[in-house]
Amino acid sequence: MFPLTVENKRVAQLLLSTGTCPRCIFRFCGVDFHAPYKLPYKELLSELQKFLEAEEDELVSEVPNPPPKKIRLQEPEDWTDGMDSLSQNGEGKLSVTEDGSSSSKNSNLNVCNVCLGILQDFCEKEFIKKVCQKVEASGFEFTNLVLSVSFPPQLSVREHAAWLLVKQEMGKQSLSLGRNDIVQLKEAYKWITHPLFSEELGVPIDGKSLFEVSVVFAHPETVEDCHFLRAICPECFKPAKNKQSVFTRMAVMKALNKIKEEDFRKQFPCPPDSPKAVCTVLEIECAHGAVFVAGRYNKYSRNLPQTPWIIDGERKLESSVEELISDHLLKVFKAESFNFSSSGREDVDVRTLGNGRPFAIELVNPHRVHFTSQEIKELQQKINNSSNKIQVRDLQLVTREAIGHMKEGEEGKTKTYSALIWTNKAIQRKDIEFLDDIKDLKIDQKTPLRVLHRRPLAVRTRIIHSMETCYVDEHHFRLSLKTQAGTYIKEFVHGDFGRTKPNIGSLMEVTADILELDVESVDVDWPPALDD
Repeated sequence: MFPLTVENKRVAQLLLSTGTCPRCIFRFCGVDFHAPYKLPYKELLSELQKFLEAEEDELVSEVPNPPPKKIRLQEPEDWTDGMDSLSQNGEGKLSVTEDGSSSSKNSNLNVCNVCLGILQDFCEKEFIKKVCQKVEASGFEFTNLVLSVSFPPQLSVREHAAWLLVKQEMGKQSLSLGRNDIVQLKEAYKWITHPLFSEELGVPIDGKSLFEVSVVFAHPETVEDCHFLRAICPECFKPAKNKQSVFTRMAVMKALNKIKEEDFRKQFPCPPDSPKAVCTVLEIECAHGAVFVAGRYNKYSRNLPQTPWIIDGERKLESSVEELISDHLLKVFKAESFNFSSSGREDVDVRTLGNGRPFAIELVNPHRVHFTSQEIKELQQKINNSSNKIQVRDLQLVTREAIGHMKEGEEGKTKTYSALIWTNKAIQRKDIEFLDDIKDLKIDQKTPLRVLHRRPLAVRTRIIHSMETCYVDEHHFRLSLKTQAGTYIKEFVHGDFGRTKPNIGSLMEVTADILELDVESVDVDWPPALDD
């Protein structure tokens, strides 16, 4: 059943006579169910003509300064040729016929003066197929998708002008039309195209999908439609660093909500002029949301930094823990880039033993995202076989939210270390035994000199929960410590020129230094342990 009623006829005739397409007419008549929009354009034109011709003699256009000739309604003779030409030339050209009406050279369609062709050319199957071909050629792996469309901001201006026109006409019939009564262009577009995309690609459209297909439209011919708003509402159009133009959709809508109707009518035609060309497709892009891989790593080398070690633009060591792991992940997930994070970090000369240190890697825009648990195990083995400097365990896919567990309450966690310590004075076993009895020792650590270039100057209070000594010889002993996370162990041993108080040197009344340091455990119960 045709969705318009007798009440809608005057508005439908008015809009049609000024160059508005059938689907936009539906929008302004408040048709909010999907089926009519999905009809093929040929059928829509035919049904609209029948509807209007039923009482055509009674329908008199009351448009201010109406066009001298009625716009001719025609359907394209060869849609495929029209779309091919559209894709090659970027726009459908229009010419004026002898009787004064506008027609498209490519499709014989008049370009809608409101949607600029969005609900005409770009809702048809041929265009959908072209977009889907690009999606399939992009190489992404996906089981659903979200469609994102970006329309030129001047469409809001044109819609506002058409709304004022319709509002005036309905006022003559003692009827009203609010802005919210109009079906949004983006909604109508999605009603039409979502089923077509889903059918063509064989996957559902899902607003929560991590795979996004983005289509950006532009219309150079009417780009200046918005400019008068800046003169009237300059406060709405403030330059932003990340915006190429001040005429964003949000800025235009803000200005339209402020401007008085009479001021708008003085500056912009109501109805809006018919354009010569349809919109162009500025870009079609595919992108997949990040995926996250977590695990724990052991570091066995005393000559390997956690992240690339670059000073003044010069690389100091050839590799890092981060790279030894992420290089394999980037390749397998076919990701563009990555972000590495971990529960703390060790110095280049410190080993990480025991169950290892928790880490997570964000893989940006991955093209492959589906892996079985066996494939992840094989990936872990591949990483471990590639280097004797590190080993990875418990490798698994995790959510973005789960990574929060790694950082959550980090300073309240504990870490266990083993250090080989040198003293300048000769010592005996009895000289170190008192350290075993010290529990929950509070120390104050001023930011160490060695990290002052990257950490703010501050005094941080940390707790040494327990210590256990093992005598080696008169100048060496081993010290096992359980400390609050974030404690600078090297500075606790040598004192950092008095910046850490108390320290092992001051407690023993000797000069002490650390020769070797190992992280024995990081007490963060994440990610979950996996069976080997």
